[in-house]
Amino acid sequence: MLTLTTGQEVKNLLIRLQAAAVVRGRVTDEDGDPMASAQVTVLRQTFTSGRSRWEPAGSERTNDLGEYRIPNLPAGNYYVSVNPPPDFKSLIEAAGNAAAGTDPSATKSNAPDKTAALSYQTTYYPGTPDRSQAAPIQLKAGDDFPVDFSLAPSPALIIRGSVVNLPPRSSATIMLQSHDFNLMLNDAEIHKDGTFVIRDVAPCAYTVLATVENGAGPLMARQSLQVAGNVEDLRLAPQPGGWIHGRLRLESKGNSRIDPGELFLMLRTPDGDDDLLGAFSFRDAFSDVTHVAADGSFEWKSVPPGSYYVHFAGGGLGPEWYLKSVLVGGHDADEAGISVSGGAVVLDLVASSSGAALDGVVTNQKGEPVANAVIVAVPEVRLRGRMDRYHKTVSDQAGRFTLQGIAPGEYTLFAWESVDGDAYYNAEFLKSYAGQGIALHASEGQRKSISLQVIPDADALP
Repeated sequence: MLTLTTGQEVKNLLIRLQAAAVVRGRVTDEDGDPMASAQVTVLRQTFTSGRSRWEPAGSERTNDLGEYRIPNLPAGNYYVSVNPPPDFKSLIEAAGNAAAGTDPSATKSNAPDKTAALSYQTTYYPGTPDRSQAAPIQLKAGDDFPVDFSLAPSPALIIRGSVVNLPPRSSATIMLQSHDFNLMLNDAEIHKDGTFVIRDVAPCAYTVLATVENGAGPLMARQSLQVAGNVEDLRLAPQPGGWIHGRLRLESKGNSRIDPGELFLMLRTPDGDDDLLGAFSFRDAFSDVTHVAADGSFEWKSVPPGSYYVHFAGGGLGPEWYLKSVLVGGHDADEAGISVSGGAVVLDLVASSSGAALDGVVTNQKGEPVANAVIVAVPEVRLRGRMDRYHKTVSDQAGRFTLQGIAPGEYTLFAWESVDGDAYYNAEFLKSYAGQGIALHASEGQRKSISLQVIPDADALP
């Protein structure tokens, strides 16, 4: 970030480029034969709403010799996984069984078969199917890092369950979202009686989503699930969506005039399932973003059951604005959020332009200004699932920074030399920096100046 004044000329900017790293290797089966068309992925750990996510930084399929090469990787810590090639024979058999309404993995008495089928599973370096046991690799600029895999068949995990209370002549759709990866799986076998089977499930934390189609109105059920072994008799009871509506009032200091019709509001979930809501909706009847009318009114239709909080989406308001109060049926919404379980929920929102502001300078241990430091105001523990309560900026070339629109409350102010993604949303990450931030209280309309000492990168520490 550069801060410029009228007529100023900034000279001698230096941008350093690093040589990219490469991960390469070979994938074989249990007999040492090459495994072609296996998908090898280099993953980076990131954080969203305090929850760890793994995002691909590069991917490549193996050739006929089982070899792969993934180039153009920046220096950093990564995980490597391999997904076996598709078993087309099993997929065709499963599709035929689903069309016939049968489940070959269950006995004639409808009891689950205790003999699990063997198949190749997703495997993480250094050779484990359990993501929690995966080991990171550290890539430096210009590295050529070898990672080989030898895959062996192992029991595949299965989720079995049923969608209950289906309306007549309706059908259900099942989706599975991984909490660790931004992945949606929608290849469940759905039978006419509402029972379903999801095969080849990797150990992980998931959210299961059931939606009902061809009914009188949209219905949905979702449930969190930790999969470490086969899951049996999961019951999902879809419910109708809720209706959230209300009015937004603006409190502006001075003579500034804001048109409510230029504003948008967004629903977020404290449990981090926003990707799930955005990826699947009630026949496109639900959107997590809504437009505010000129008179301040707003609404969300067909809102899936769950807990939510509201914040502004996009521009329209200056950086000094914050959401001052959220009343649900005349009562303050606490950190638990807005509960929706069908029916109507009435909101009264007040936004104010009198948010607190912080400015200051970031320096190193020698008292020298630090450019491009990451400054974050972290809210108190009870509000750390609320992304709208975090405030982030970076310092300019003179180490200066400004934070605006801060809601009144207790915060801890940190300045890092650099941060990998949004790691500050994660409780474990913050715990490792306990005592290195500055505690502060923010009041409405208050402006504070503060000096911060930067927290150096871990590899720069003695």
